[in-house]
Amino acid sequence: MISYLLSTAANVPVTPMWTPQVAGIIAGSSIVSLLLTTKIKYPNIGPKMPLVPISIPAFVGAMCFGHILGIGIVLGLTNIGTL
Repeated sequence: MISYLLSTAANVPVTPMWTPQVAGIIAGSSIVSLLLTTKIKYPNIGPKMPLVPISIPAFVGAMCFGHILGIGIVLGLTNIGTL
């Protein structure tokens, strides 16, 4: 079992160093996910954000989804050797 885990450890993609390009990917995916909040059925339930016309829970959820999406993009680009 341990030999199997050690053999698969070599196949795990290495995360890149934090660069402005990685930050741009994360920020872009967060903005896209924030724009997708217009498709939420009830985006205004709860306390409102001061500058954005959505609620705080919708904003936090969009940012979480954007970061998860951005991490997937960064790891995928790193794995194929583009980033």
